[in-house]
Amino acid sequence: MVKRRRWLSPFLLTLSILPTTQTQAVVTEGTASYYADRFNGRKTASGARFNTNALTAAHKTLSFGTKVMVTNKANGRSVEVTINDRGPYAHGRMIDLSKGAAREIGMLGSGTARVELQVVEAANESSFSRSGIPTDVAQTMMMELF
Repeated sequence: MVKRRRWLSPFLLTLSILPTTQTQAVVTEGTASYYADRFNGRKTASGARFNTNALTAAHKTLSFGTKVMVTNKANGRSVEVTINDRGPYAHGRMIDLSKGAAREIGMLGSGTARVELQVVEAANESSFSRSGIPTDVAQTMMMELF
């Protein structure tokens, strides 16, 4: 017979309804690539026109306007970019950088690089938690659990 741990459910619930704040640094690692020149001037998913020289990037889940510090693991060079598009769609890629951002971290020659991403400033701070529940309701729920 499998014993269930009763403390795990409230713990997971806590993680799912707590609000995300700017003080919570999200750090991940993965592979970055950069946009081809042919995308210059086209509309991004956010509606903005893509500028190959701007310090922007595409990410699958981060909100538009989120500022992210991208650090090349091979040489330690970093650049702060703003998320304004969705992607990348190539398998195994975490972020697509503009050519200007790729130049800043020294990955133009290789085309891809192993990078670390750290959220510097979350976009669209609101009174809602990650689950979509208003923060005050989420806090009340947590108090009732414990």
